[in-house]
This record gives sequence, C-alpha cells and structure tokens, in this order.
Amino acid sequence: MSLPPGFLDELRSRSSLTQVVGRKVMWDARKSNQGKGDMWAPCPFHQEKSASFHVDDRKGFYYCFGCHAKGDAISFVRETENVGFMEAVEILAREAGMPMPERDPKAQEKADLRTQLTEVMELAVKFFRLQLNTGAAADARAYLARRGLGPQVLERWEIGFAPDQWQGLWDHLKAKDVADDLILGAGLAKPSSKGGKPYDTFRGRIIYPIRDARGRAIAFGGRAMDPNDNAKYLNSPETALFDKGRSLYNQAPARTAAGKGQPLIVAEGYMDVIALASAGFEAAVAPLGTAITENQLQMLWRIAPEPIIALDGDTAGLRAAMRLIDLALPLVQAGQSLRFAIMPPGQDPDDLLRAQGAGALQKLLDAALPMVRLLWQRETEGRVFDSPERKAALDKALREKIMLIKDPSIRSHYGQEIKDLRWQLFRPQRQGGGKGRAGGASRWHAAPQHALASTKASTLATAQSPDIAEHMREAVILAALAKCPQVIEGFEVELERMRCIDPVHAGLRDMLLRYMSATPDDLRDKIAQAIGPDALENLLGQSHVAIVPCIRTPGDPEKVRMTVAEELAKLQAARGLDAEIAEAAEDLSGVADEGLTWRLSEAAKAADKALRSGQEDRAEYEIGDNGARISRDERSALDALLATIKSRKPHG
Repeated sequence: MSLPPGFLDELRSRSSLTQVVGRKVMWDARKSNQGKGDMWAPCPFHQEKSASFHVDDRKGFYYCFGCHAKGDAISFVRETENVGFMEAVEILAREAGMPMPERDPKAQEKADLRTQLTEVMELAVKFFRLQLNTGAAADARAYLARRGLGPQVLERWEIGFAPDQWQGLWDHLKAKDVADDLILGAGLAKPSSKGGKPYDTFRGRIIYPIRDARGRAIAFGGRAMDPNDNAKYLNSPETALFDKGRSLYNQAPARTAAGKGQPLIVAEGYMDVIALASAGFEAAVAPLGTAITENQLQMLWRIAPEPIIALDGDTAGLRAAMRLIDLALPLVQAGQSLRFAIMPPGQDPDDLLRAQGAGALQKLLDAALPMVRLLWQRETEGRVFDSPERKAALDKALREKIMLIKDPSIRSHYGQEIKDLRWQLFRPQRQGGGKGRAGGASRWHAAPQHALASTKASTLATAQSPDIAEHMREAVILAALAKCPQVIEGFEVELERMRCIDPVHAGLRDMLLRYMSATPDDLRDKIAQAIGPDALENLLGQSHVAIVPCIRTPGDPEKVRMTVAEELAKLQAARGLDAEIAEAAEDLSGVADEGLTWRLSEAAKAADKALRSGQEDRAEYEIGDNGARISRDERSALDALLATIKSRKPHG
C-alpha cells in the first residue's frame, strides 16, 4: 500500500529513536548524554565490547563506527525484528499512537487473518502447557526430568504436551468458539479424508512452541513419545504465520543475548538450544528440522556477523556442515562468515554439556574452525594425493569452490589460505615419510632457533661442513629470491627439491615457498616472525652474497632469474656427482663391476680437467665436463674409491 504524504515524517518525529533502540541495547552511561539525545552503546548488529554504536535522537539516525550499520527508526525495527517495511511502520505507528492509513481491503483482510491466527496459537500454547500436568503426561514429564529440564526451564520455554487423542485440541478450541478455518489455518488440525471431524496435528508428543522475532507463537515442534513413531520430531505445516525456511527457534532471545556480546550458536534442535541457554549460552538458535536455508543464513548474519555452527559430531552433522559451506560461499562478505564447532563423535551440544559441562563446550567454541579450514578438510580428509593427477583434481575442486566467492578480496584471502594449507600437505619437512596423505603427521617446521646465532662475518667462513661450495650456492639462491619474491614461482619445483645442508637455509627456503606471492617487505616480516629477525639479515650480510650483482643492486627480475638458474644448475650438477660417489661407496660392500669402475674413472677425469683449468685462484673448485663443480677433497675421494675398487676387483 502507499502511504499519504507526510505520514512517515510525522511518524519519525513522534518516534524516539533512543526508546526504540533502547529495547535492544545497554547504553554506555559514561559516553552517553541523554539530555542531548546523544547515546552510545555496543552495537546490536555485531559482537563487540566497546560502545561504538551512536544514536543521535534529535536527528533520528544511528550509526555504528565498527560495522557501519546506519539508518533510522524504521530501518532499525526492520533489521532487529526481521520484518518488512510496512510491518516496521505498523509497529512504530502503534507505539506512537498513530492510526495507520486505510488499507487495501485484501491486504487488511490478510493482516486481520494473521492477527486471528496468532490468537488461536496462544490458546493452543496454554492448552498444551496445562496438558503437561495431567496424568496422561507422566511419561513425558519423566523424560523431560531425565533430560535435566526442571520446572523453571519448562516454564521458560513453555514446554507442553499433546495428549494422544484424535480431537483433544480441536474439541478444546471449538469449546471456545474458535472457527474451523482458523484451527485448520493455524496448522493445528488436519481435515479428515473420510469425511469425519478434523483431527489434531500433534498427538502423543512433547510440544515446543516456536515464536517469531516479535515473540508471537507461529508454530509448534513436537517430539513423539512412542519410540515406534515414524516421525520422531514433527513441525507445524507451513501457514500464513509460519514459513520454516524463514524461521529460527529462539530467535528473539538469541538476538538480545548476541547484542550483549554473546556468541551466536547455531545448533540442530530444540533440546540443544534449551541446554545451551540453560548453561549460559543464551544466544542459541536452531533451524526447524531442515538444512539451513539462504533466508535463515541472512537472518543469522543480521543477528551476528560470524555465527558458530555447532552441529552434531556424527556423519549427518558433518554432511550438514559441508552443505552449508556451499550455500554460504557465494554470500560471504568482509566480516560476515561462519565458524564451525564440531562436537565429539556421537555427541550433540546437549550431550556434551551434560557429560562435561559448560567449560568443555566453551573450549570447542573457542577452537571453532573458520569456513576455509572446513572446506579444506572436506576436500582432503581421508584421501591420498600420491600422483600429479590426484593433486590436480584437488586443485580443481578447491578452485571451483573459491570462485563461488563474489568478493574479490575475500576470494584472494581464501586462495592464500588454501595455498598455505596445500604447502603444509605437500611440501613439509616430513615426519614419517608419508606421500601427501591428508590427516597424516606431516607438518611444516621452522628451522630451530639455536641455528640463528649472530655472526659478524659470513657463516660460511666458519662452516664445519666440507660442502662449503654447496652452502655458498644455497645462500646466493635464497638471498636473490628473498630480494625478488616475484621470481620464486618460476623456480618452485627446483626450490622444493633443493636439499639444504644448513637448517637456517632450510627454514628460509620453506618460507620463500610458503609466501612466494608476498612483497619483499612482507616476506622479510614473515621470515622474522617465523625463524627470527637475524636469519635473513645474516644471509644478506655475507660477503660472497653481498657482491652478487642482482643482490647488490636489486630491482631487476631478469638478472635474478639468470643468477638463480645458473646457481641451481651448478648445485644440481655438484649433487649429481655426490650421488655418484655415494652410490659407488654403497656398491663397495660387494664386488665392483666394470660399469662402476668406468663411472668413477669418468668422474675422476672430469675432476682432473677441472683442477687443471685453474680459472678460480682462491677457490678449490671448477666445472667439469659433466657440469659439476669439483673440489680437491672430492678429487681425493674419487682417487681413493678407484684405488679401493681396483684392489678388490677379482683378477682374470
């Protein structure tokens, strides 16, 4: 319907925004000035402890400096009551004593019907409450007592009982002159297919009233007392009052508690919500017998920006959590997401509270997983990624899910988080030798701190390892890439395979791989946080590193690529020779053959040629025919191996 000119202006002028908002918040007495209508409180739209929500009563506007929510009295009622524009206007007009303009007859008729239905629902609430105290409800009372629901809890939640009679409620309402169409329209009875009297929807069940955001009874949930009943839980059918996909159990009290700073917890059923609220977790809600819908998700986000989904720790609960991820990914926004607290196997929040108390549940809530972690868990748990094809399939599945996110900033952060998790799975320093098995013991470990002692001179100057040349090459490679991380991706495979003989180098290599998309400054900070502030500085300060052109004068990615490619090639060639010597040494445990002798002879020739070239005066190395850098120590080792083989070779 259209409103006459000036109606909304008059409504706003008559409505005190401070009074409207004051029903949902606790004002901060230190910051607020009631005389001037300048009021401050913690924001009812997001969880916070500080008073960043400002109401200017004279202008009739509110604004949150935290979540940036803003509006007037109408928008506040719409958001907090989960109602439409006209309903919000009606609420404010009624409070301000203003008659609403004449409506379209059909719209008025519909509104009148809803009012009548809510009145019938309240009669039903009272009927069910009285029935819980009758002899027929003895088993129901015993069940509720076993579940720990005392008289105060039963009163608080208005829990009742539907007698196991075909027309118990029907006859009660008819005795109060309630029309048939209202009883049927409220979903309290169903017409008989045999032409008889309609029969009650709920029979032989414990009854839980369901109220909307304004506290009106709109539906019921019933738990069967007969263990053989086909439907353990039964909800009201959808009516003019009740749309189960747009309703939440305990919505209004949960919103109030969340506005006071409590975390919003989403459980599976009525008993979970009641147990949570009784244990002090008052901002608890539940969907009504179905998976969470998009409308319910938006309702949750209107209550709190990051609800915690506390689903049962069974297969069905986990499946529900996984389905919810697919629903939520396209809808997430900055500061608006979900976290998941998965209960222990076979338990729901009610079970956990009764068995271990509120402290155990609080620990689970504190450790709730962000949505990206559960997404990763879904795609990797219990799977083995021991082939390129399986790894590629994982990448494809995750990429498709991330692309559902509309916000480019969030999509980027998800991509980085997945990259970090992928790194931990596929590129860790292994413990136990697994091959990309999800859920295994593999972890990424920073290099031990004791390896980071400060030195004034190059660490290579005092290196105890005989592999000084390899150590030097590692240092140049790592330093060059640290100065220009944009180049790292092109050497990802080679860097991953690079065996570092120094634990400091190993830690630096892992950080380069993990944060290859970072800027040089960000990378420096990440390294400092993970393995200490001296690691990179010491590396860059070493004399043989500092004189490398691309390090001495950074900023040329092409020079970095050429330097790293050359040093990696030399390092790989040298280690190829090391492998040959190691293989030969292993073969000495048996009788050497001609092939082994030939291989070592060729290596010795390369070493002789390298040593004769004399192109590096102060170094003891040169490049041989096979591309390897040969030291005098290696040359001596080759000679010794050849001599040993020849002496052990059988004659004839």
